[in-house]
Amino acid sequence: MKPLLPLLLFLIAVTAVTATETKTEIVNATSPAEDGKANSPSVPDVYAIDGKFDRVVILRFKHDVDLLAGLERVVKEQKIKNGIILAGIGSVRGYHYHVVSNRTFPSKNVFMRDPETPADIAGMNGYVINGKLHPHITFATDKSAFGGHLEPDTRVFTFAVVTIGVLADGADLSRIDDKNYR
Repeated sequence: MKPLLPLLLFLIAVTAVTATETKTEIVNATSPAEDGKANSPSVPDVYAIDGKFDRVVILRFKHDVDLLAGLERVVKEQKIKNGIILAGIGSVRGYHYHVVSNRTFPSKNVFMRDPETPADIAGMNGYVINGKLHPHITFATDKSAFGGHLEPDTRVFTFAVVTIGVLADGADLSRIDDKNYR
């Protein structure tokens, strides 16, 4: 038994050091009436929004910049009201994102945070809706690809590049991420 004790202590120490990812779940309840309502026949199953790009803005982030804070700052500085995040590449020092974690209302999100695990940015997309960001990101390590909605404290490692297509005035994106418009 004595020879196994040092091995057991070593395995516990390694597990403690490598287990930096945290998970936190929250419920996104609106109200019982909103969460319990059925689909309305007045809301189309699918609808199209017509628009044209006014311009394309390419953002380049340097080492140790918070990716979400930088996106928010440039959207404000560039006066981007409505836009489409077309692409993103680069790498991060650690990550913070959330994903939906259930199939019934009220919706729940699980927030994943690991400030110690570096990853590549394998892709990025999303929207700017009335000046507010809704960015999704895919990370990759040598073991897996994962991602979801980008959260604060995702810090750039080598660099990051994000491309936003800015929509001309007239495109109404106000309902595209409204879970109660059903």
